[in-house]
Amino acid sequence: MTDETTKNGPDAAAAEAAADAAANVENETAANEAVPDPLDLLKAENSELRDRYLRLAADMDNLRRRTEREVKDAKSYSVAGFARDMLAVSDNLRRAIDAIPEEAKASADAGLTTLIEGVEMTERSMLSALERHGVRKLEPVGQKFDPNFHQAMFEVPNPDVPNNTVVQVVQAGYTIGERVLRPAMVGVAKGGPKLVEPETNSVFDQKDA
Repeated sequence: MTDETTKNGPDAAAAEAAADAAANVENETAANEAVPDPLDLLKAENSELRDRYLRLAADMDNLRRRTEREVKDAKSYSVAGFARDMLAVSDNLRRAIDAIPEEAKASADAGLTTLIEGVEMTERSMLSALERHGVRKLEPVGQKFDPNFHQAMFEVPNPDVPNNTVVQVVQAGYTIGERVLRPAMVGVAKGGPKLVEPETNSVFDQKDA
């Protein structure tokens, strides 16, 4: 070892120690910066849990509404098949009544009159019972033909009635709730002026209509 090396040895050692200390401080600072703040972690977790709760609440609300709608539909339309069968019976009762000539009704004895009245009463009672379960009779005469509710059976030449207007009902139609139980079989006018649609000034008027 030379005298210069011996002379500079303590300074070099001190410089090296200082450099090591500085490196340790930098490493400790970097390590502290790499560790996330516990408060920030709690805030992020809370935000995530809140989002999950809101999504779950929305899903549950949608499920509740869908269930209520399905229960309502089940109550409204569960008798649809039975009601449709009863309408066929009602049709037969009406045919039996219409098959009796007016002259025969006018000159009928007490027994036949009672029978006719009984059949008519049975028909009215049946339709009344169906109405209590949401079945409504369509009254399409004078209305514009609507394929959603009517079934056209024939056309009637009539220039005095707007074209495509229902002028005759062959078989009554019925709805149950908001659905068609049985479309009305109708005859529509042909040859008259085109049916003018009512004008609407805005989207809101159409919605209100």
